[in-house]
Amino acid sequence: MRASDTEREQAVERLREASVEGRLTLAELTERTEAAYLARTHAELAQITADLPGGAPAPRPQPMKTPGKVKTWVVAVMGDAKRTGTWRIDQEIAAVSVMGDVTLDLRQAEVRTREVEITATCVMGDVKIIVPDGVDVELSGVTIMGDKKVQVAEAPAGQNAPVVRVKAFVLMGDVKIIGDSLADPIKRGWFAWSEWWWDRRKEVRQQLRADLRQTIDGGRQAHREIMQAHRDATREFRHMQREARQGEQEFRRQFMRDDREARRESRREDRDAWRDLRRGDDPSS
Repeated sequence: MRASDTEREQAVERLREASVEGRLTLAELTERTEAAYLARTHAELAQITADLPGGAPAPRPQPMKTPGKVKTWVVAVMGDAKRTGTWRIDQEIAAVSVMGDVTLDLRQAEVRTREVEITATCVMGDVKIIVPDGVDVELSGVTIMGDKKVQVAEAPAGQNAPVVRVKAFVLMGDVKIIGDSLADPIKRGWFAWSEWWWDRRKEVRQQLRADLRQTIDGGRQAHREIMQAHRDATREFRHMQREARQGEQEFRRQFMRDDREARRESRREDRDAWRDLRRGDDPSS
């Protein structure tokens, strides 16, 4: 039976609860979330959650927040600090780099919160955050004589993908959030649904590439038409300019011919009048 959008959203919510319970890493959550949105039938949705406990999880008591929010600190002062592999994220992360390098690899982390919040402070150093492709990254903050950028293939619009929020404060340094495709690969487990998921993912990406190619071709065709119209308009304008110049030149030539003819006629009349005047004064005539 075909799966509905509501059932897909329910499966995604179940995956989020499993992640909060520590059953899925961020990479697994991202992959299964994408697979849930690509699933077409109930059987495919069931495969995605087959290794998770059944039934809706019981409401979890919210932890009491103490004044002055508790954070996990990762600090590098003139050195290197890395958090990679399997580790637990259950509170906000503060990454501080002072003339050093900090690397946070979130792909195999057990995320016990709904969202991952990171505050990155970088002074003449580098902070690199590696996330799975398909998560939504929200980057904000202040940069002075430095750089902050995101290089992640994010999920399509409308999908309830995992969220990573990064506040970056950079002074003469770099804060980079890169996707899985730009980092060293990690060992991934294969599941029963992996084969159809990769096939479905390939179909979607092929369709996206086809749509992008069609958009690019349409843009190129529109550009060619605009350039051809511009060339035609320029050619027509130059033709009109030539005709206007030719008309002006012909008018000037005709005016000069008429002026010369008028002057000749005036001189002829003056000679005839002078000749008639002389004949009238001559007694022998």
